[in-house]
Amino acid sequence: MKARKRVALVAHDNKKTELVDWVIYNKKVLGDHQLFATGTTGSLVEKALGQPVTCFLSGPLGGDQQIGAAIAEGKLDVLIFFWDPMEAQPHDPDVKALLRVAATWNIPVACDRATADFILTSPLMHKEYDALLPDYSAYVKRNIRP
Repeated sequence: MKARKRVALVAHDNKKTELVDWVIYNKKVLGDHQLFATGTTGSLVEKALGQPVTCFLSGPLGGDQQIGAAIAEGKLDVLIFFWDPMEAQPHDPDVKALLRVAATWNIPVACDRATADFILTSPLMHKEYDALLPDYSAYVKRNIRP
């Protein structure tokens, strides 16, 4: 990972205000990084910060999956996902898949404000970092016959 991180921002409806408050509070630090987000969240963040945010589709319309694909392709470095644990989501399988792919590719993930604060204030957030990527070669070759 380069010193300038590619940060994905996602928030469920009941957590959007909290995420916007968090990005405003951290505007200076986030300004050093490239921001990505699901559609609605991205437009709110862009308006609040006055800086560009690369937006994917809205989460339920495929944005969560687009962010997951970008993680798998090595195009995102950090996932900040303020999800609502108290409300069922119609696209819950997409949410679970997004969190799984983030863990699969060993990127930092915050699901709440406290964890997001810890990630953003880590010295590693502001310098190059060599993340250890899992070796999935045995998994990829599992059904290949000699």
